[in-house]
Amino acid sequence: MTRPRSTLVSVADTPYYHCIGRCVRQAFLCGKDPVSGKNFDHRKERILDRLALLTDTFAIDLCAYALMSNHYHLVLRIDLTRADGWTDVEVVERWRRLYAGPVCISAFLNGLPLQADEQTMLSDLVPVWRRRLADLSWFMRCLNEHIARFANAEDRCTGRFWEGRFKSQALLDEEALLTVMAYVDLNPVRAGLASSIEESTFTSGHQRLLSMIKQDPCTTDATKPALLPFTQAIRSDEDTGLPFNLQDYLDLLDTSGRAVHPGKPGVIPASTPKLLSVFGLHTGEWLKTVSELHARFRLFVGAPHRLRTVAAGKGCRWVRGHAAARRLYARANE
Repeated sequence: MTRPRSTLVSVADTPYYHCIGRCVRQAFLCGKDPVSGKNFDHRKERILDRLALLTDTFAIDLCAYALMSNHYHLVLRIDLTRADGWTDVEVVERWRRLYAGPVCISAFLNGLPLQADEQTMLSDLVPVWRRRLADLSWFMRCLNEHIARFANAEDRCTGRFWEGRFKSQALLDEEALLTVMAYVDLNPVRAGLASSIEESTFTSGHQRLLSMIKQDPCTTDATKPALLPFTQAIRSDEDTGLPFNLQDYLDLLDTSGRAVHPGKPGVIPASTPKLLSVFGLHTGEWLKTVSELHARFRLFVGAPHRLRTVAAGKGCRWVRGHAAARRLYARANE
């Protein structure tokens, strides 16, 4: 049974979410359509430009992304504290990047006096806009609606472009975050479209690899969305970035990519990747999970006790993924 988004997204449970958007009737979003012969790869740049604008506007950080032929994956972090720290002027300026708003907004931003009714209306709107700028559904709405309008205009048609509202998974702990980020970055490898992270263009793994080569922890290229940086410390208590090291993460992607690529007989080497050892994740189950994430987990990803907690909090007897979680986290429970 479909559940309302408000019951699935709760920052009190976790600020991290995996979101997926898929085209209607499996139409080609960014790739080459084998039926018409048309190539839509130029839309990938359009999506990255939009993501760059949205991550700069919303109090939502981009942790990972992968743009595929007929769907995309995003891993996002909601930062309510940042939104609460914005002044009213900052909130209005950010909202104006996306929507025009009432006429009195221009006067407000220019410091001109407002009529009493205009001041009242603005006082009512600013808190609403502040909430929306830290809302996952509004972020995805501003992304999907923009791309749908652009694609329909290009195709000279009307109607649905996406098969429905975006799908989401709550990532309940650091281990789940690490697993899903790797799953997202390895999408082109798993699909046989690339043989390495270096060849996996239009993914965050590729972007991070290039930024590391340039000695820049987070790309400043205006054409690419800003990525949430790594704290450079595993299991760091700091809430300023991803809780593991960039080099360790890239090493894990490389090792996992060689093992899960469908065209290669790669195997995990005798020395277990550092991050799997630190987080106590079972090596064999890790490979199966980054290859079959949606078959193992559905709305929530995390350790067994986290899944039980979130199920109890939402009045459910259970949520899908308990068996897979017990196997994946087996070493952590030893």
